[in-house]
Amino acid sequence: MTQVTNTSSLSEILDTIDLGPTGSVQMMFAKLQLAQSEICKNQAEAYMEQIESIQEEQELCAKMIEEARNFQQLGEDGEGVGKKSISGTTTKGEDCYPMSQELVDFMNDRGLKFPNEDKDYILGKDEWDYALKSLTNYQETVGNKTQTYMVYLQDFIGQYNSYLQGANTQISNANQTLTNLARGQ
Repeated sequence: MTQVTNTSSLSEILDTIDLGPTGSVQMMFAKLQLAQSEICKNQAEAYMEQIESIQEEQELCAKMIEEARNFQQLGEDGEGVGKKSISGTTTKGEDCYPMSQELVDFMNDRGLKFPNEDKDYILGKDEWDYALKSLTNYQETVGNKTQTYMVYLQDFIGQYNSYLQGANTQISNANQTLTNLARGQ
């Protein structure tokens, strides 16, 4: 997952904002606040993309947890397969059930641990418990990341609103000043 970065600099954004021919301090300050609000908006959008990506990862992880539970249950229901011992004999092992390649790939790609010393990807009840614990710990970590990014997103939205409100106030004040000058007040 990529880190959130600011794609536009303040000076680039300032160059794109046109508030008319006035050069008053109020309008310059309004322009600066509009630029700052644009930076906050860009950051918020980047965090929203990150959150969306993380939520997709959470959905995939939930799917893998459900699959692992189903495989574990199949083994417990007597639909499992036996395991060959080192001597080559098959053990009773009805509680054993093989992992799908998708589950193996998911766990390996994310560095998640599961017992597979014999490299056959056939897990018994305790081994499935271990794999499920690894998956649920990962799911919790991903969920925590979502919460952290949501806090950052809320912060940028608050800053965006504040800067935008400040810009609107300055523009309104500048317009009132111009109106007063036009009336000779």
